[in-house]
Amino acid sequence: MANRQRLIAPRYGSVGQTLHLLRTVQFVMLGSILLCAALGELISPRARAVNPALSYMFSTAAVAIVGIIFVLRRTLVFRSAESLALHPDDSLSLTHWKTGYIATYAFCEALALFGLVLRFMGCTLQQSAPFYLGGLILLAFFAPRRPAAP
Repeated sequence: MANRQRLIAPRYGSVGQTLHLLRTVQFVMLGSILLCAALGELISPRARAVNPALSYMFSTAAVAIVGIIFVLRRTLVFRSAESLALHPDDSLSLTHWKTGYIATYAFCEALALFGLVLRFMGCTLQQSAPFYLGGLILLAFFAPRRPAAP
């Protein structure tokens, strides 16, 4: 009977468990951005002239991603955090809250990957560093916080 109960209503965990998971994901992704920067320096080809349109394209995409991050946080993270503050056992709000943070972290990681791609295309460290730093700073800034009552 207990196994059947688990299949019908899966257990999603508590806010504390999810918060611990999100902090772990955040630290792992911070480390992966540092690894991307180091990898770009160790393995990348020597700097060469790169079409400036490529740099503009990545810059425009980076600005769009930052906008997406803020919209995502407003629609998923903040709304579900308000709901979780009032009803901590709401599994749907907990799932939305967790999904919002993980998607935010994935977009921050994408910014850093733009820097790595530019580095492999032949850009200098000075040209790819803003992407590494942008991803790193945004990822550190969006640390998961326990939902609190408004």
